[in-house]
Amino acid sequence: MRHKDENKNEAIFQATIELLNEIGFSDISMSKIAKRANVSSATIYVYFENKEDMLGKLYVKVKEKMSRQLIHDIDDSMPTRQICEQFMRNSMRFILENRDYFFFLEQFSTSPLVDKLYLDDTASMFTAIHEFVEKGKRNGELKPLPTLFLLSYCYFPVTQLAKAHFKGEFEADEENLQQIVRMSWDAIKA
Repeated sequence: MRHKDENKNEAIFQATIELLNEIGFSDISMSKIAKRANVSSATIYVYFENKEDMLGKLYVKVKEKMSRQLIHDIDDSMPTRQICEQFMRNSMRFILENRDYFFFLEQFSTSPLVDKLYLDDTASMFTAIHEFVEKGKRNGELKPLPTLFLLSYCYFPVTQLAKAHFKGEFEADEENLQQIVRMSWDAIKA
C-alpha cells in the first residue's frame, strides 16, 4: 500500500475545484484532474475510491471550512440581531476569500450528484447557527417560521451581492452589505 502524501491530496482537491469551476461537472474526468494536479491517474485512486468518493469528500471538506467561518466571533451571549449580522458578515467574508470554494458549492448544490451521494451529515455542521435562530424565535425576536426560511433571508442576499461583485455589477463594500443586513433583519424580525 502506498503512503498518502497530504500535499498530493490537497493538490488533487485544488485541481478538482479549479476544473469544476472552469468546465463543470459533466466534462470533468479523473485524468483531467490528475493532469492539473501533476499526479498520475493511478495516484488519485490511492486517495479515493472513485470520482464520486472524491467529490463527496471535497464537498464535506469545503462545507466544514465554511461552517467554521460562518460562526466565527458568534456566541450565545450576543443579541439575536447581532448574531444575524455577524453570520451575514462571516458569509460574505467566506465567499470573497474563497471564491473557488463558493462556486464549487453553488455547482454541487444544484447537481444531481448531491442527491446521489449520502451527504446528509453535513447538516450537523450548521447546528450552532440553527440553535441561535431557534433561540431567537423562542425569545420572540424572530418570526415563528422554519429556521431554514429565516437563514435563507440572511444567506442568499449575501450570495447575490457576492455574485454581482464578482461580475463587476456591484461592489461588495460596507455600504451595500449594511443595506442587505438591514433588509434581511427587517424580513426576519418578529
